Amino acid sequence: MSGFTVAIVGRPNVGKSTLFNRLLEQRKAIVDDVSGVTRDRQYGIADWNGKAFNVIDTGGFVPRSEEVFEREIRKQVQIAMEESNLLLFICDVATGITDLDQEMAHVLRRSSKPVYLVVNKVDNSNRMLEATEFYSLGFDKVFFISSMSGSGSGELLDEVAAIIPEDENALPGDNEIPKIAIIGQPNVGKSSLLNALIGAERNIVSDIPGTTRDTIHTYYKLFQKEFMLIDTAGIRRKAKVHEDLEFYSVIRAIKAMDEADVCLLLLDATQGITGQDLNIFSMAGRKGKGLVVLVNKWDLIEDKSTNTARDYEKELRSRLAPFSNVPIIFTSVTEKQRIFKAIEEALRVYDNRRRRVATSKLNEVMLKAIEAFHPPVVRGIPIKIKYVTQLPTHTPAFAFFCNLPDDVKQPYKNYLENKLRENFDFEGVPVRLFFRKK
Repeated sequence: MSGFTVAIVGRPNVGKSTLFNRLLEQRKAIVDDVSGVTRDRQYGIADWNGKAFNVIDTGGFVPRSEEVFEREIRKQVQIAMEESNLLLFICDVATGITDLDQEMAHVLRRSSKPVYLVVNKVDNSNRMLEATEFYSLGFDKVFFISSMSGSGSGELLDEVAAIIPEDENALPGDNEIPKIAIIGQPNVGKSSLLNALIGAERNIVSDIPGTTRDTIHTYYKLFQKEFMLIDTAGIRRKAKVHEDLEFYSVIRAIKAMDEADVCLLLLDATQGITGQDLNIFSMAGRKGKGLVVLVNKWDLIEDKSTNTARDYEKELRSRLAPFSNVPIIFTSVTEKQRIFKAIEEALRVYDNRRRRVATSKLNEVMLKAIEAFHPPVVRGIPIKIKYVTQLPTHTPAFAFFCNLPDDVKQPYKNYLENKLRENFDFEGVPVRLFFRKK
């Protein structure tokens, strides 16, 4: 999955959110749509021409307004400008160029990032004529669209996809070092985990500052194992603490996920799993990353009766469903309890994610499972699955060749996925199933 990020910016009410939804729905390829922590801000993953990219929808931009809410939005937009690879600047043809558009254009022309000017609500020939005035804002790339009807959005997406680098989806080489990201909400113990790991064995070769500010890559060589830890906990140590840290931390977590093979999701045992934790978990899963869940601060749970951990884990798995086949480890970072077990599990999940199953073995096992429980009959015709093969992708993906690929329903897909997991160890790894015409 590419770490390429597109931010949608513009003054209030020009149709940013409509465009955001349009980009995500283009080919019904919504991978995730996590509502922002504060009003009017969303993150999602769009897919076009086989290239996936992150999309951020920012609030409406009002330069120099002292109203607190508008000041907050301005900070978000500035963060989005820093963090993204491409900016889509949205204007509205119905109102023409306003002072706010002029001011914003002035801010954006100073950005080192490419900016595409997108004139919205161009839905007839008169408006097409009126839209030409926007060339005066001085941007090279100008697109006329209607995000309501979708006209013009295909050309815009073609241009976006064209500047996303190729080879993002190439298979990893054998000499690659596993990359493990520590993710989770603020104050769950991410920094402490990193420090506990570093402090325990000082065999760090180097601290490589991440490609983006504040994600620190730490190279490890421990117990004959080498791996790279990507830490997103540096977020709070910023010179300008007044920035919108929640927004910052979500973008950080998304970027860390993009770079990682396996994500360690830290939860606070005393808080349980929150909606935001589930958002982070599902986004990592949709991006095809390996996952290990660490329930941290377990030492603070007072009642340690026999079944506490078991009941807690059962409840946690039901919240994580349908992707509940993940390692769950109860840790206390401050007491250094089971923190190396967490790394061992992450490395095991890394191996699971790279597992290749021989086609002969796959067919032997899966055709038997299909024989034991046939897919339902559709319109009087039995679905016949003839052959299975693993696809050459980063995340385990399997193609099932059959006579009616579009009629295989979700419950049966779940059955097949469970059989794959039972017979081949894919714990902690999202598994994708595709059905193709034989």
